[in-house]
Amino acid sequence: MLQAQIFIGADHWKEEVPLYEYILQFLVRQKVMGATVYRGRLGFDGKHLSRPNDLFSFDETPMVISFIDDEEKVKTALTRLRKEMKSGFIVTNHVDLWN
Repeated sequence: MLQAQIFIGADHWKEEVPLYEYILQFLVRQKVMGATVYRGRLGFDGKHLSRPNDLFSFDETPMVISFIDDEEKVKTALTRLRKEMKSGFIVTNHVDLWN
């Protein structure tokens, strides 16, 4: 099994929908096993801290989309997704599925 995590900002958009929602809809069409969107409370992008909950903060909210499936399905989905969007940082991890 392979888990992928996609790191983006909440204020990124694709085709008039938030990018995180676009990615989730894309993953549904790819029929991956499951996915979850996480909204971050604090993030760091190598340049500065993103504190979206601070008063008068204009920092973008960090978001993570995490999904899991067989290795080939995850790699195929990520390859197709990268053709549609170039933003975001993606990592993968080999995982064990416990039932």
